Amino acid sequence: MSVPGTRFDLAPVAGRLESEAQSLLAALPLLALSLLVVAAAWWVGGWLSRRPVVDRLARDNPFLRDLTRTTVRWLVLAGGVLVALEIMDATAMVGAMLGTAGVLGVALGFAFKDILENYLAGVLLSLRQPFAPRDHVVIDGNEGIVLSLTSRATILMTLDGNHLRLPNAMVFRGVTLNYTRNPTRRYQFDVGIGVNEDLIRAQQIGLQTMSTLEGVLEDPPPRAFITSLGDSNVQLRFLGWVDQRSHEYAQVKSEAIRQTKLALERAGMDMPEPIYRVQLQEAPHARALPAHPATRSDTAATDERIDTRATRDLDSQLDRETDATGPEGRDLLDPAAPRE
Repeated sequence: MSVPGTRFDLAPVAGRLESEAQSLLAALPLLALSLLVVAAAWWVGGWLSRRPVVDRLARDNPFLRDLTRTTVRWLVLAGGVLVALEIMDATAMVGAMLGTAGVLGVALGFAFKDILENYLAGVLLSLRQPFAPRDHVVIDGNEGIVLSLTSRATILMTLDGNHLRLPNAMVFRGVTLNYTRNPTRRYQFDVGIGVNEDLIRAQQIGLQTMSTLEGVLEDPPPRAFITSLGDSNVQLRFLGWVDQRSHEYAQVKSEAIRQTKLALERAGMDMPEPIYRVQLQEAPHARALPAHPATRSDTAATDERIDTRATRDLDSQLDRETDATGPEGRDLLDPAAPRE
């Protein structure tokens, strides 16, 4: 239903559309030039990112090299976009784009906080190189052999032969104990000796025994100390050093305990057990059971030597896993890089 006296005039709308169309046609050459500038910036960024100087800046680190190449490419592209906006006389859009990028960056930062944290931790770990492949480490109580470092996780193989993936952020913040960094490692064990025994002689027997064991280093030499005086014995502590490159730490320690015990027993040293007092009261109508002669089988202690050379139980599994890269990319650890 039409309202009397009202007319719809489309002439202003048509005139506005015609003006905008003419402005767009006039701007087409500048738009084409701007697109060419952006395309040229993308090509120049890719060309610069592949230059040897970028690789030298990355210090032969594959992770840092990829990050540097990507950064160079996007910086050059951002410069090309700014030039294109200047050509189009649209510099007012730069502020709006920067504001949008800032808000978007904050939102993405909260949404992908853990991923970004692990990524940045991976960058720092690849620069610091706190451990090398096949190092025996304990990271926040997680023990294993280092397999690889990726952009998101540090991969260990436990001593049971299982894969253990630790987030890089946890590795970067955590306490790391590296058994491989120093090839020599000290073991210790305690032995209880009777309070009436010659303690100096007992120490000398233990030291002489350990000094003859294969795998125990002469420098630093084995040591022995008196640590405490108990109710029924005196505690002696024996210390020795093992070269983990040639001998198995646990096996050398085990053999040192065994041989020291045998040597002290052969010398007639009293090694008392804890003493307990037990009081027995006979019940009024208790009937004595027939006594059975106790049987005791004595096994002569042998002086057989145990092989303490280093074992390679995990080597075959480690060899199979060395070339595996995983979904995150290449191994970021460099065996030849200086350690932190």
